[in-house]
Amino acid sequence: MTLLSFLALHVGLPVLGLALLLTLVRLAKGPTLADRVVALDLLGTLGISVVAVVALATRITVYLDVAIVLALLAFLGTVAFATYLERSR
Repeated sequence: MTLLSFLALHVGLPVLGLALLLTLVRLAKGPTLADRVVALDLLGTLGISVVAVVALATRITVYLDVAIVLALLAFLGTVAFATYLERSR
């Protein structure tokens, strides 16, 4: 196990886990719809980060393809929410 994979697993994943937990709290408590949309977008970004850290730790590059697909889906979701918010006003 290299130093990079050790750091990715033992430092990166716990930090991302804490960020995911705090984002879930914001998603549940968010007083406005915009807060919840931003929290969902952040959840997508953190999911991409978790997949990238796993790809670094395991050295399996297929996970990076999964991260790219997740990024595209998160972008489309954000655009759809923004369109919904714009039309609802």
